[in-house]
Amino acid sequence: MYKNRYLILVVLSGLILMTLGYIFFKNAGLLSSSKIEVLDASSELKDDVKNDTTEIVVEISGEVQKPGVYRLPAGSRIDDLLIASGGLSQNADRGLVAKNINRAAKLSDGQKIYIPKVGQTQGISTSQTGGEGVTGLININTADTKTLDSLVGIGPVYAQNIIEHRPYSETSELVSKGAMPSNVYEKIKDKISCY
Repeated sequence: MYKNRYLILVVLSGLILMTLGYIFFKNAGLLSSSKIEVLDASSELKDDVKNDTTEIVVEISGEVQKPGVYRLPAGSRIDDLLIASGGLSQNADRGLVAKNINRAAKLSDGQKIYIPKVGQTQGISTSQTGGEGVTGLININTADTKTLDSLVGIGPVYAQNIIEHRPYSETSELVSKGAMPSNVYEKIKDKISCY
């Protein structure tokens, strides 16, 4: 009979100590759920869906399987647009694309991406402007120093800065990436593109 009382006393003492330990650690903040956050892939996906409730409209042309205008979730990347358009065609200049197009760059509403074909003249787009001896928009992602230097206000130093800060997702990145000051950008913004 004393053996059973001793066993019951030991079990009760253990439960009391465990309860006191739990209360102590909880009050000390060691077991607080605000200190530890466990994330799983589904919760991150839900957060991304909440943030991407709007759409953007972008165009891709040139050497892709399905050129056209696409609606994508806000925050989409150039790679998402390439996938939506079926990928590069057989005639695409893959080396030029790999060198000058940042597939991880975020797209912005109204942006256009142009994929050149092998052997295409680099730096000049087919869209025309009426500007001061320039026959087309100069692509700041592919133009060489001589072509960039032909722009009003751009000399060899700014041309080299443009090349060193590539690639660009939009022309305004010339200023944000530090390739040139905004007053120089304002002079050339209507004569350049970054497809």
